[in-house]
Amino acid sequence: MCINEHYLFIIPPFVPLCKVYIAEQKTLKDTKMTHQLLQINASARKAGSVSRALSDRITARFTGATITKRDLATALPQINENWVGANFTPVDDRSAEQNAGLALSDDLIAEFKAADTIVIGTPIYNFAIPAAFKAWIDQVVRAGETFTYTETGPVGLLKGKRVIIAFAAGGTAIGSEIDFASNYLRFIFGFMGISDVQFVQADQLAIDAETSLAAANDSVDALNVAA
Repeated sequence: MCINEHYLFIIPPFVPLCKVYIAEQKTLKDTKMTHQLLQINASARKAGSVSRALSDRITARFTGATITKRDLATALPQINENWVGANFTPVDDRSAEQNAGLALSDDLIAEFKAADTIVIGTPIYNFAIPAAFKAWIDQVVRAGETFTYTETGPVGLLKGKRVIIAFAAGGTAIGSEIDFASNYLRFIFGFMGISDVQFVQADQLAIDAETSLAAANDSVDALNVAA
């Protein structure tokens, strides 16, 4: 007898096949349920970086997740005239050179699309995000890939994802009038369809580092990481 969710089969000669079928179903189910996490670090510093430490701490909360890491300390190229021209050319009309010019962008977008949760560690440089982080954003915000134009305006294509941003600053309080990072990040991820954007901030490191770090670590511990 072989039972699945919808049907009952009584096929004695093929019991081994039923067992194989059930095993395959279980394997496929388990594979589908694996949580995919993309961790991005934007700090120029690899040693002593608070944003990196916080993003590592957040990532560690997602026990059992499959993790892809992207370190923006290895600088991404800025978009240029050739990149823009290739991006504006219909896919079927692109030359081999244009496809090559968009290859990195395609890879970054594939990483982004594959992730259920995106964890980002970013410092604040001169009241805004680092240039390296902005370069990543410019590579992934592409019409037809992460958003699309409609008769009523642009619509994001990445709905259902979650972004958690570890925000480190010496004294740029998140949400303050000198913070030109958090609102932009909420907007740009929302533009791509992601409304679930959370911040864990250690934003007073030059003023009271101990208290700021303790509050950030408490926020990490309080995160809901249920899949």
